[in-house]
Amino acid sequence: MKEPNKPPSKGLYLLPNLFTTSALFAGFYAITGAVNGHFEVAVMAIFIAMVLDGLDGRVARMTNTQSEFGAQYDSLADLVSFGIAPAAVAYAWGLSSLGKLGWMAAFVYATCGALRLARFNVQHNTADKRYFQGLASPAAAALVAGYIWVMEDYQISGMAAVYGLLVVTTLTGLLMVSNIRYHSFKELNFTGKVPFVVSVIVMLVLALVYVAPPLVLFVVFLLYAGSGIALTISLLRRRKRDKKVDSSE
Repeated sequence: MKEPNKPPSKGLYLLPNLFTTSALFAGFYAITGAVNGHFEVAVMAIFIAMVLDGLDGRVARMTNTQSEFGAQYDSLADLVSFGIAPAAVAYAWGLSSLGKLGWMAAFVYATCGALRLARFNVQHNTADKRYFQGLASPAAAALVAGYIWVMEDYQISGMAAVYGLLVVTTLTGLLMVSNIRYHSFKELNFTGKVPFVVSVIVMLVLALVYVAPPLVLFVVFLLYAGSGIALTISLLRRRKRDKKVDSSE
């Protein structure tokens, strides 16, 4: 006799969702740190959220515990940690001194973060896995948080620093909703063998991060933001070149 179909389980996978909750907590902690004026702690919390956000998906794939709930929960946590938290920290650190202009810049960033995540969720199954369309929200958050961390670490203040933050916050927000392509690095195989020189480069990067964490992290993500512009220009030129070849045949 055939057994009746069992209803789907209503339980949740603990391990990947635990990482997601931890990332959400780090984002919330960044907001509370900014409210209390602890800006260095706040930006560190955003970078911790980035690490945790990178782990939850990998843990889910390694343990075969992916779920639609986990994907949606991760997206909502990203909105807090990489959309709301950086905007709140930026506003509390300096944008509030610009009045409505600073408020608008923080709101534009937060809104662009939400739009970026919504577009990613819609296009997730059809988009080219090798590239992101628009700057990923964790990288955008790293730019905003990294800039504030550099200013705090080198004790740079004044209106020049505030206007610099205004530019960084606004541009990173717009990059998130742009059509500029960025390497996703999802094709990299971290379990396979790599050339010896790669291990040396990784060691040097880690050493530099240890020596000057704020500056090195900000420069790394700034270069990544610029790499997308260079990649998009290169892809457009290649497409035009291919069209010319096709038309001449």
